[in-house]
Amino acid sequence: MKRIALRDFVIVRELELELAAGFSVLTGETGAGKSILIDALQLALGSRADATVVREGAARADITAEFDLPPDLAPWLKEAGFEGGDSLLVRRTIDTQGKSRAWVNGAPATATQLRELGEQLVDIHGQHAWQSLTRPASVRELLDAYAGLDTRPLQQHWQGWRTAQKVLAEARTAQDSLQRERERLAWQIGEVDKLAPAADEWDELNASHTRLSHAQALIDAAQGAIERLQGDEAGATDSLSKSLDAVRGLEHLEPRFREVAEVLASALAQAEDASHSLQSYLRRADLDPARLAELDERMGLWLSLARRYKRTPDELPALLEGWKQELARLDAAADLAALEAAERAAHAAFAAEARAVTKARTKAAPQLSKAVTAAMQGLGMQGGKFEVALEKSAEPASSGMEDVAFLVAGHAGATPRPIGKVASGGELSRIALAIAVTTSRLGAAQTLIFDEVDSGVGGAVAETVGRLMKQLGKDRQVLAVTHLPQVAACADHHLVVAKRGGAQGVASTVTPVEGEKRVAEVARMLGGERLSGTTLAHAKEMLGLP
Repeated sequence: MKRIALRDFVIVRELELELAAGFSVLTGETGAGKSILIDALQLALGSRADATVVREGAARADITAEFDLPPDLAPWLKEAGFEGGDSLLVRRTIDTQGKSRAWVNGAPATATQLRELGEQLVDIHGQHAWQSLTRPASVRELLDAYAGLDTRPLQQHWQGWRTAQKVLAEARTAQDSLQRERERLAWQIGEVDKLAPAADEWDELNASHTRLSHAQALIDAAQGAIERLQGDEAGATDSLSKSLDAVRGLEHLEPRFREVAEVLASALAQAEDASHSLQSYLRRADLDPARLAELDERMGLWLSLARRYKRTPDELPALLEGWKQELARLDAAADLAALEAAERAAHAAFAAEARAVTKARTKAAPQLSKAVTAAMQGLGMQGGKFEVALEKSAEPASSGMEDVAFLVAGHAGATPRPIGKVASGGELSRIALAIAVTTSRLGAAQTLIFDEVDSGVGGAVAETVGRLMKQLGKDRQVLAVTHLPQVAACADHHLVVAKRGGAQGVASTVTPVEGEKRVAEVARMLGGERLSGTTLAHAKEMLGLP
């Protein structure tokens, strides 16, 4: 996440904060609103809108978050109709009626689309905000990522099997109706096939029929034109020839006659060409009543079939081709033996891929269990145990043939239980941190947020939590809300949340601190508001300052 901006959100009038890579902490006094940024981000990423988030006296709350665009999100953006680019800008507003509007890269978006984006961009851990670790799909994805599994072939085989099952079931249900439809189509195809209408034939028939039906008029017109062009005394060509001779005889007296002669010569040539063309037409022209009768009969068949099937004559060839394609489809659907064989083959392909996935998960589960259990020991849960449980599913699914669950025992001797049912919030927080450290390079989200995950810990465990978060920050962006100075001292960046009163009421601010101001904040976390030389010295020591 590169930037977050708030306007009129709860007690924040206006805030714009640039966020850096690495490990950042948010600290401040109790009640200052340390979790406001987290709440705002969750709203921006699709959580339920509520009118109570609008600052008193304002018309609406406005939240904007900007992220670097992960390459694997580009196809999702394209499919959803959003513009791509190097950055991803998410904005959401909520008015005093609780109505919200949202945008992704400037285009309107739904809350569902925001949530889908949020699952890929941010992973939030807190005492009561369990996302990844309680969603079966995310739990399974974590194990698959740890195992190095690509489950896309499994999903493709599942889809292929489901499609084959659907086609087979539909064919079995529709056998009677399919047979009736096949018989109807076969009869219609037989009727039209007798005509064997060819593409463009109707236009050719029309043109030929028009010529033959007007053949006598065409012949009379051609003969009359030839007579007028070539008549012995008054023919056009004879008159043009005499006019040309007369003008050419006097060209030496009048130069302008030369141009007139050229025009007359051209007209004479064109008249002679026209005469030759008409004579050629008459040599080929024939009344041919037999051919005209043949055309009448064939066109009658075209028109009869066109009326029967409520089409125009020129649509008959395409109609016939469409029927033949539909009959081929019905023949294939009626072949139950072939469909059953296809369903069995699709199931076998899915089952083989699912067995390979089960084998990989079965191998990776104890390895992940061992790694997370080891991380728990340094987080004040000595003797605690983490277990990845695989249980055969009641029915196969696109994800395979087993359910995956994370089980946890908080201390030695306790029975591992589903992680979402562990009673202690502090234990949940530390387990989440242990899992996050172990799988930090595997999940999709590039921003990890821990909202007071260090509740209930202190001393050496707090130092371990800080070191682990700093370690996480090497691979991803980590943002933690904390009240522990040991954790704050490990951060790469320190943000202080403060509540201040003024003429326009109480408002929260977030300020980056470094140097002496950071020392003072860590000292406050160590010893309260009254800073002493001892607490300041201790703060400098924790920060590694001279």
